Amino acid sequence: MNQPVKIILKSGKDQSVKRYHPWIFSGAIKKIYGQPTEGEIVHVYSNKDEFLGSGHYQDASITVRLLSFTEQEIGASFYQDRIRDATAARTATGLMEDPETNVFRLVNAEGDGLPGLIIDFYRNAAIMQFHSIGMHRNRDRLVSGLREVLGNRLTTIYDKSDSTLPSRYASAHRNEYLLGDPGRVEVMEHGNRFKVDWEGGQKTGFYIDQRENRKLLSDYAQGKRVLNLFGYTGGFSVYARRGGARLVHTVDSSVQAVELAEHNMYLNFGQDSRHRGIVADAFEYLASPQEEYDLVILDPPAFAKHQNVLHNALQGYKKLNAKALEMIRPGGILFTFSCSQAVSRENFRKSVFTASANTGRRIRILHQLSQPADHPVSIYHPEGEYLKGLVLLVD
Repeated sequence: MNQPVKIILKSGKDQSVKRYHPWIFSGAIKKIYGQPTEGEIVHVYSNKDEFLGSGHYQDASITVRLLSFTEQEIGASFYQDRIRDATAARTATGLMEDPETNVFRLVNAEGDGLPGLIIDFYRNAAIMQFHSIGMHRNRDRLVSGLREVLGNRLTTIYDKSDSTLPSRYASAHRNEYLLGDPGRVEVMEHGNRFKVDWEGGQKTGFYIDQRENRKLLSDYAQGKRVLNLFGYTGGFSVYARRGGARLVHTVDSSVQAVELAEHNMYLNFGQDSRHRGIVADAFEYLASPQEEYDLVILDPPAFAKHQNVLHNALQGYKKLNAKALEMIRPGGILFTFSCSQAVSRENFRKSVFTASANTGRRIRILHQLSQPADHPVSIYHPEGEYLKGLVLLVD
């Protein structure tokens, strides 16, 4: 039997690992004993030959994603136990048995001790996204673990990873059903109904991470004229109408997204002239809006997926928020977000501060928002807190 590959870190580069951070960067590595294949389990040691952890190897800037900080076998039972732990955490928050919500994140990568893996649950379907070769190479074990833990609750499993795996590896991969049949599904979130297209939609089909922030928005919507920019399939729009908004406009550059937003509004409210879907670029729409708005939602896609474009991303947030703050009516409310992991909470707030100062308006922070409990953040991996939001009162 071949000896496992051993990776030795440079002196001083073991401190973050000893604080249980799960990433080993290429620059921290002193020597590799063996020739690991991508996705293989490797063992990591300090320069003093202290065992630090085991994880998946990948030829990338993040060379090892650690799964365990103790010496143990990482096989089928390991993955099943991690899925069981993740399911127990959702049970503890009430999500597994909530009669009004049947869509949630079941596995949140580092937050659930399975770096490189996302699993979103839609009623009876598990949509898997693999972000590392190591996790994808263990797909069959993970599927077996899912089926064992969820039992009859699970009727469909879909692997949607062609856009998340490294291109050199994804070229041989195609999105596919691993259990069940194709088809859209209707889900419920806080009693609101949504049609989800996990095959053609962004991410796994729905922005599950905004669930509690959408619910908060409904508390502010009564009698308001609402603009939902980057509205995608209308999640915030449905909650705004549910909260009694006088008028709701959903703006997105995708025709398909706007059509699905209109369908979701119909699912919940039937024919309702108070909602209109608008296919337009968000920046262009803000330059010449069709209405005066009391409540604006800015939930753009990630402006920065990597640190090397951070400056441009912060400028983009500043420009976007400045335009929204300039046009919102006095006494209005702005819900503004960043889902860029590379943008820290402090940097996002500074961008919004600069945008606010340039308008000269009196602006107060009512809420500081993040992701919900089914998107847990490991205390040792603060990068997992990717969603940042502010609710501003604009006078």
